[in-house]
Amino acid sequence: MTTIDEVLVHSEAGVMTLTLNRLARKNSITGAMYAALAEAVAQAREDASVRAVLVQGHETVFCAGNDIGDFLDQPPAGEESPVFRFLHGIATFPKPLLAAVCGPAVGIGTTMLFHCDLVYAGDNAAFSMPFVNLGLCPEAASSLLAPQLLGYHRAAEALLLGEPFMAEAALEVGLVNRVLPPTEANGYGQAQARKLAARPLASLVETKRLMKKGQQQAVLQQMADEGESFRRMLVAPAAREAFTAFMEKRRPDFSGL
Repeated sequence: MTTIDEVLVHSEAGVMTLTLNRLARKNSITGAMYAALAEAVAQAREDASVRAVLVQGHETVFCAGNDIGDFLDQPPAGEESPVFRFLHGIATFPKPLLAAVCGPAVGIGTTMLFHCDLVYAGDNAAFSMPFVNLGLCPEAASSLLAPQLLGYHRAAEALLLGEPFMAEAALEVGLVNRVLPPTEANGYGQAQARKLAARPLASLVETKRLMKKGQQQAVLQQMADEGESFRRMLVAPAAREAFTAFMEKRRPDFSGL
């Protein structure tokens, strides 16, 4: 399996742990990181010794979303691009998928959580989906899953305004299972993953399949629809203005757009 320093992959006691390890850039994700994550998820799917997967970051930051410079240099070109391979991989992953989230969880840092079975947050976690603020639309089937989980009006607030909501609000609506001190979140996630790894794998997989089967196709279709819109909007004037303003460290001007 391809490994890179920015994504640490460790397997032990039936648990594969994927650690976002780009702290200097707030764990923003590059195309190479998406490729490594997609490959690790694919390996975990096929490896019978892996019974659960945990995604984690640092106690100060989970993920600042896409690396903007890398994203502009190598925008997702289609369903086979690394980001969509990763998203499809977690959306269809048959084994338990967990996340431990501390600090900012921006964009993909939040939307990937809709595909996790268990999520544990530090009390410093801040979740945001600021796609509209970048002239884009939601991703990862979040336009379907956020209203289902949060309720329409809270989802509209999160997706239309793109403003962050904190760990206690995420706990209240069911996006996270438990809120802990940041220094304890990763360890607690690891302990829960090991509990799952001690259960019979066939029972875990079948239980998850039964819970997910009613919406699996709808999720994949929504993800495809979002991807088509996302790629179209990425080259539209609003997104160009948003990204230019970001790189120039100024407020974007969307008047007339």
